[in-house]
Amino acid sequence: MADALELDALWAEFHRVVNMTSQELAAWLRVNDASEESVAPPEHAGAPTGEHVLAILQKRRIDLTEDDLDVMYEVVDTVTAETGPERGSGQASEAEETRRRHRLMTLGHDPHRPQL
Repeated sequence: MADALELDALWAEFHRVVNMTSQELAAWLRVNDASEESVAPPEHAGAPTGEHVLAILQKRRIDLTEDDLDVMYEVVDTVTAETGPERGSGQASEAEETRRRHRLMTLGHDPHRPQL
């Protein structure tokens, strides 16, 4: 298990990048799974990860498991890589940006929301 300082930092960063509420994420996962045109997300951003993120959002920090920590690190790394300044702007088509947004929303991050 991570030490207290590392856990505090991970908890804060996870809750910074996961900017959707548990209710919003649950609704998005239901809609995304039901959509006939849903985009098949990459392996690391599929519904199981989204469901795990949802479960983490409903936990207290003291109740986290090693699996939870692994998912939290994965989500922070993925969202950071997908939204970092090195991505540039205006390079992707509207359809590509929509697919990217939907992948990120499956992880609980809506890139259209202003950063805190």
